[in-house]
Amino acid sequence: MTTENLAPDAFEEAAVPRAAATNTLKVGAVGLAGVLFMAVANAAPITAMTGNVPIAVGYGNGLGAPAGFLVATVVLTLFTVGFVAMARHITTAGAFYGFVTHGLGQLWGMATGLLATMAYVVFEGSLIGIFSYFGNYALKDWFGWDVNWLIIAVVGIALIGLLGYFDISIAAAVLGFFLILEVVLLAALAFSVLFKGGGPDGMMASSINPINAFKNLSEGGGLGVQTSAGTLVAAGSGALGLFFAFWSWVGFETTAVYGEESRNPRRIVPRATLIAVIGLGLFYTFVSWMVIAGNGAKASIDQANNNSIGMFTDLAEANLGGHWITYIYIFLMVSGSFACALAFHNAASRYLFAIGRELPATIKTLGATHAKHQSPHIASAVQSIITLVLTAGFYFLTVGGDDPNRGGYIYLYGLLALLGTMAILIVQAITSLAVIWYFHVKKAHPGNWLTTGVIPGLGGIGMIYVVYLLFSNIDFAGGGAAGSPFFKAIPWIVAATFVVGLGLVMFLRARSPEVYRAIGRTVLEEAHDRA
Repeated sequence: MTTENLAPDAFEEAAVPRAAATNTLKVGAVGLAGVLFMAVANAAPITAMTGNVPIAVGYGNGLGAPAGFLVATVVLTLFTVGFVAMARHITTAGAFYGFVTHGLGQLWGMATGLLATMAYVVFEGSLIGIFSYFGNYALKDWFGWDVNWLIIAVVGIALIGLLGYFDISIAAAVLGFFLILEVVLLAALAFSVLFKGGGPDGMMASSINPINAFKNLSEGGGLGVQTSAGTLVAAGSGALGLFFAFWSWVGFETTAVYGEESRNPRRIVPRATLIAVIGLGLFYTFVSWMVIAGNGAKASIDQANNNSIGMFTDLAEANLGGHWITYIYIFLMVSGSFACALAFHNAASRYLFAIGRELPATIKTLGATHAKHQSPHIASAVQSIITLVLTAGFYFLTVGGDDPNRGGYIYLYGLLALLGTMAILIVQAITSLAVIWYFHVKKAHPGNWLTTGVIPGLGGIGMIYVVYLLFSNIDFAGGGAAGSPFFKAIPWIVAATFVVGLGLVMFLRARSPEVYRAIGRTVLEEAHDRA
């Protein structure tokens, strides 16, 4: 483990000390499958489909929601081409933090690193919200127990904290098991519709027409569909549908976070990232298309507005052999959201660790690893405490209170997802610029003008466009929580995090040049030699 000095300014000329053994993660702990499982578990297919497709259909681009996933696949693949080019040369638990630092320098690196860290920190809280909502739903459906969602949340946070303390391979095994189950079930549901030739309206090929990704849902869906209160379904926003499509992917890029712990990061990370983004894109597009086709046009919009989980479970029951499949589906919704929260916990812990080991004040705490497990155990505990505080805060301070639908789903899940996704899209846009700068301005390594220039540039433009769509439709995106003080503070939280990062690094540059030189520079030089 060492630090690299690639930028040409005077602060980066001197050598930087080697990292101590107590500040390194466990080398070679996971292979391609483990890294892939953790990254795809971050995206949580069953949670993304069950939680986000109904929102896109009922409040966004309507029957064109699958096209939104197709558009997101293209944009994210463009971004990924540049991302993996950087991953072949930079191996660090900081991922975005390290990539941007090596490309654009310490100022942008620390600001972007804090923004990415904040995003992953709140993503665990967001997934705990939907885990609690699904858990409450499951216990009522199975046993008639209406368990307070805060209790379910605390149990989930505790279990995740326990798994985060131990060797990363344990978490990888847990994630892999649940991921395989949920992917098999979603694939079975989708293929059952395909083999039947669709539902009442046939295959509905227009749902994957990219043009329809940008169309707004008309009032009543153009089909006279009513809400449970008897009024026509309100018009939706195509921008919201696109936003939730992109949110469904968040986490695929965490492949790079596990580079230090993988067996051959300079081969594994690029492969796992490309497989994750393209595989998820095709899978999401296919599953969402088949679910809409299976339900039919009118029923899809009706279910999305009045019975979002039933949009999937009712179809599964009809196509896959009876009510027993509903129990399995509900169980996998709970386990899938738990696995996703665990994956975000792991990513957030490693970001906290990556920054912590480079600052003197935190190198022995946040930047330390466990003597036996070589896990970032202190960063993991800090992440658990933050998630607990966020969850309790949303429980006691929102109007949702003990209502799992409002407190857990609309507020904790919805608002933290909005905050984190806004931040991570900005980070990805900056990373695209860093890739171009690294290869073609600094010329740190030879770069292909297409794969490290034009394509990352197009990916960055796509990210900026989605951020624009989000800002221009932010009140709509907030939904039932749009009137809350936290919602109104979201853009300011994102801006403040970035400014704090800039302020911190400028302070370090003035007061502690040696520490400044180390920012974002800790990389695993021996990664290319690892078998």
